Amino acid sequence: VIAIMGLGYVGLPLAVSFSKTKKCCVTNLKLERKVFGFDINTKRINELKNGFDKTNEISKNDLISQDNIFFTDRFEDLYQADVFVITVPTPIDKYKEPDLKALKKVSKLVGNIIKSRQSNNFPIIIYESTVYPGATEEVCIPLIESESNLKFNKEFFVGYSPERINPGDKEHTLESITKITSGSDIKTANWIDCFYSSIIKAGTYKAQSIKVAEAAKVIENTQRDLNIALINELAFIFNKLGIPTNQVLRAACTKWNFLDFKPGLVGGHCIGIDPYYLTYKAKAIGYYPKVVLAGREINDNVSKWVVEQMV
Repeated sequence: VIAIMGLGYVGLPLAVSFSKTKKCCVTNLKLERKVFGFDINTKRINELKNGFDKTNEISKNDLISQDNIFFTDRFEDLYQADVFVITVPTPIDKYKEPDLKALKKVSKLVGNIIKSRQSNNFPIIIYESTVYPGATEEVCIPLIESESNLKFNKEFFVGYSPERINPGDKEHTLESITKITSGSDIKTANWIDCFYSSIIKAGTYKAQSIKVAEAAKVIENTQRDLNIALINELAFIFNKLGIPTNQVLRAACTKWNFLDFKPGLVGGHCIGIDPYYLTYKAKAIGYYPKVVLAGREINDNVSKWVVEQMV
């Protein structure tokens, strides 16, 4: 029994995939699963029950044709769950620091649920939300322990498998993107890897630790952010020189190892946010990340520059 905690653009496709995949992608064995899609937004739950997904990630047919998925805003419905997958938002605050309020709240909720759950299996909690390296073990697990009065790695187990959803992209879907997995001990890591392998056609990559998986997530978008920042800065320079940036890039792309990035606005759910999770942790341990923050400053100012050019 699987509980997906949070039904946004990450959680909903995950819930539907676990419910509609009837045979394991690896073993071809029959899967028997019951999936609860949980969200605190009652309006969202009612919309999904009626086959409407405002994010346009899932079709009406996929929402209403599955007989083993249940959408709910009642945490009491989750007492029978064996696996909890956390997909809540992890934004930044006005000071550009990690905002973990939703993550802490759902960790406490899961702690309360597993304290009173009705299954005999040891619960496994898997986090998919973007965090800084170490957050799962330093922030989330202590909250679960304190709320549940259960012992970590003895009475409940934890993993981290970062989401790689690209909202609106119908080509690079959940099942077609390699999934990074990890667990709090070897047995849990293996179990979680098999768990995701059953639905991910592209396969999985088992990271050596939870921290490695967390770090991999934040550098994926940090690298992209920096590459775009470089091209944006070049565009600023070429604009002052009176040289068309697109013509320069087309010429440079004729070399085999030139990376084809385009200048422009950087927004969305991840690229403009994830680097701040990494820089927050870096500064907390006494290292000032000059390059990453310089890239963020450039990309944060692109919108102002674009408007100035238009005016």
